[in-house]
Amino acid sequence: MPARKPENLEDALEAAREILTTEDRDLRSLLYRDILLNAIKCKRDELDILDLKVINRAVAEFRHAARVFKPYRGMRKVSIFGSARQKKGSPYYELAVTLGRSLVDRGFMVITGAAEGIMRAGIEGAGAENSFGVNILLPFEKGPSAILQDDPKVIRFKYFFTRKVFFVMEADGFALFPGGFGTHDEGFEVLTLLQTGKAPPMPVVLMELPGERYWETWDRFVRQQLLARGFVSPEDLSLYRIVRSAKEATDWITSYYSTYHSARQVGDRLVIRLEKELSQDQIALLNEKFHDLAVSGKISKTSALREEADEPELRSKPRIVFAYDRGRAGRLNELILEINRLGGTA
Repeated sequence: MPARKPENLEDALEAAREILTTEDRDLRSLLYRDILLNAIKCKRDELDILDLKVINRAVAEFRHAARVFKPYRGMRKVSIFGSARQKKGSPYYELAVTLGRSLVDRGFMVITGAAEGIMRAGIEGAGAENSFGVNILLPFEKGPSAILQDDPKVIRFKYFFTRKVFFVMEADGFALFPGGFGTHDEGFEVLTLLQTGKAPPMPVVLMELPGERYWETWDRFVRQQLLARGFVSPEDLSLYRIVRSAKEATDWITSYYSTYHSARQVGDRLVIRLEKELSQDQIALLNEKFHDLAVSGKISKTSALREEADEPELRSKPRIVFAYDRGRAGRLNELILEINRLGGTA
């Protein structure tokens, strides 16, 4: 039986021809070309069918998820992780409901796995209109919670790795509730990406009910085993914070962006965009306390760099810049916390 031709074959051929023959050299055009050429190289390399299935599904999932998130990129979001086995009405379930509601009140949207337990609770608190569901297809689960069942902001992933990309890439903060292997997998993934600088600086809160010791026990293990053996650095412990109420969690996440806005690496320089300008005395204090972060020169004020022209909406924000000693993400996080502290005293 001959292979079924794709719909709109002529349109597809024309689009491919345009991508491959365009004389445009802007980054978007170059990326379109590379994506198409990589698809062609799959045939050249005669990859196994399983390889082709994984590549095809991963690209399709990534494209669809990016299209869903794109209209909301201007809104800050918090990814919520936790056990799917927490029952409605349990203390942690109700805490997640309160957290979702509190985050929305502060202008955040939420991202969850869209299943039951803590995920359902976060959506219940935030409301479907303020929630994204990055659901994973599992043989023993029924799919997305009824709250988001038909919502266009639900994305169904086959692969955990593509799902994790969007949990992190689209987030501006993370809230971890007690959970099992999956929760710890997601939590360590986030901390690994933050520690290695593969994800931009973001706040991570570990949700603990008063009197509980779930995350305290975990933190003790990190300090007594990972830190004591030199597997992590002391400043890496600043990447997370144990909190004991929805208000404390929301206050901390909100405060992270009180003066700090975002960061961007431009060559060997790190540009930190701010919500408010720091004084020269405050910049001098940063240089005194964080001189070890600069491989050369000092932390100084700057206007938007030429390389930031693709983010015109951020052009007017005050900035500081310095030659960044990469690989010091924990220390960079301490710098951001100090920037927020100084901004709060201005």
